[in-house]
Amino acid sequence: MTEPGTGAADAAGPGGLADGIVDLYARRAADYIADRAVTPWVEGAWLTRFADALPRHARVLDLGCGAGAPMAAWLIGHGVAVTGIDAAPDLVAHARDRFPDQNWQVADMRGLDLGLRFDGVLAWDSFFHLGHDDQRAMFAVFARHAAPGAMLMFTSGPAHGEAIGSWHGEPLYHASLAPEAYRALLAAHGFALAHHVAEDPACGGHTVWLARRTAD
Repeated sequence: MTEPGTGAADAAGPGGLADGIVDLYARRAADYIADRAVTPWVEGAWLTRFADALPRHARVLDLGCGAGAPMAAWLIGHGVAVTGIDAAPDLVAHARDRFPDQNWQVADMRGLDLGLRFDGVLAWDSFFHLGHDDQRAMFAVFARHAAPGAMLMFTSGPAHGEAIGSWHGEPLYHASLAPEAYRALLAAHGFALAHHVAEDPACGGHTVWLARRTAD
């Protein structure tokens, strides 16, 4: 999947495409699983940075976990207990079959309230499929599920805008707020920025944010 930039939305209008993301991944779960099986592994350095900041026997909430690989699989292999959330039932079923000892749930990350707090919250290549307003609202979800001192890591685009990519012949919506907006939202919800790289060349061009919860 590509990162969002500042490109204009197509004639279909960005709102409808953003609303259709859940349906797209639900319909094309098999394509997603196949793609992730062959996608080059570029996330290792960031996952290591994230995991190194977690306590032993940490619990992590993976928002938009997909089929549980490669991100959740890496964390599980390093002793982390994962609760994975995805709105595509077939992807969650695949993750559950592969890692039955972990907690996998079919749910929409928007407005999520599990009544639990985690040592880490991850939204990698998932949060950036939401529209601008939904992204702003997600920071309350992050804060609600983050224990004091918890790490938050998510990917975004490098600048404010919307972009429509193509995935298996279908339009794929991405959006991003401006960097200063993400910084303000992190601070407003009790997170201190620990590390940020825009379009990291060592991570396939991902724009990555890593923050720590400093407020209860």
